[in-house]
Amino acid sequence: MKTQSQPTTHRKLAAVVALFALTPALAQAHPGHIGAHSFIGGFSHPLSGLDHILAMVAVGLWAAQLGGRALYLVPAAFVSLMTVGGAMGMAGIHLPMVETGILVSILVLGLLIATAVRLPAIAGMAIVGLFALFHGHSHGTELPAAATGVTYAIGFILATALLHA
Repeated sequence: MKTQSQPTTHRKLAAVVALFALTPALAQAHPGHIGAHSFIGGFSHPLSGLDHILAMVAVGLWAAQLGGRALYLVPAAFVSLMTVGGAMGMAGIHLPMVETGILVSILVLGLLIATAVRLPAIAGMAIVGLFALFHGHSHGTELPAAATGVTYAIGFILATALLHA
């Protein structure tokens, strides 16, 4: 029977510890919304956070894997329900476990892509739509009280759609 060498075991342990150390950073990747009054602030925000880039690109990749109408319907569902989630957050409507939902979205989307899961477009839309509510809600609740958020939201939505593409 082969046994692992101690350096290999230590490297694996270090990798696991690093993964757990980074988990809060992935789930809490929503720093203050600088420029929340501007289109540029909204446009740049999805491009500045690892959670955004991973989730948005994953939605586009999975939609491409699904093919057919899912190629545009799945990303459209995400953008639409992210907007609804943002409005919910701005209105003060509570959504439980938002940060956990964001982290789970990244993990699940990664698994769906890695395992090339094929689902009907409507199922893909439902999955990404649920995750989009968490992503949108997080940003809706974090906008400064004085911000109107309209130009910020337009920039944010456009950058999200571009990451999907």
